Amino acid sequence: MSVAFRREGDDEHLEPKFELPIPPGPNLVTERGLLLIAARVAALEAQLGGLSDEDAIKKVRRDLRYWLTRQATAQVMPPPAGTAVAFGSTVSFRLGGKARTITLVGDDEADPAAGLLAFSAPLSRALFGAEAGDEVDFGGKEGAIEVLDVRS
Repeated sequence: MSVAFRREGDDEHLEPKFELPIPPGPNLVTERGLLLIAARVAALEAQLGGLSDEDAIKKVRRDLRYWLTRQATAQVMPPPAGTAVAFGSTVSFRLGGKARTITLVGDDEADPAAGLLAFSAPLSRALFGAEAGDEVDFGGKEGAIEVLDVRS
C-alpha cells in the first residue's frame, strides 16, 4: 500500500504547538506594566488549579511560561525626566493633519486603541528624543510628525 493512503492517527494532522513568541530586545516596563504582568501570572496560576482538561492545562501552562519569563526579565524604567520624549512619556503630536496623544510603554502593556504604544513600535522609535515644537521624519517623509507636547 502506498504511504499516501495510510493513516497513523489524527495526531499527525494537528497543528504543532509552539511557545508564545517573546518580543526581541529588552523587556522594559513601567511600574504599571510590572503590576499588570504580576496580575496575569496570578490569574493564570489560579486558573490552572481549576482545570482538568489536558489540552486546557497545556495552554494555560504555555501562557504561564510566557508571563513568568516576562516577569523575570522585566526592567522597570524610571519615570521620564526632562522635556525630550523617552520611555514612559506621554506625547501629543500631529501626523497627517490629525492630532493624537500616546504614551510610550512596554511591549506587553501596549494597547494602541487606548493610546498606549510599545516603545519598540516604529512611531515610538521615530519620536524618541524629540521635544515639543520639533518636526520628526516618519514613513520616509521629512517632518511628517509635529511634536506638540511632551509630558512625564
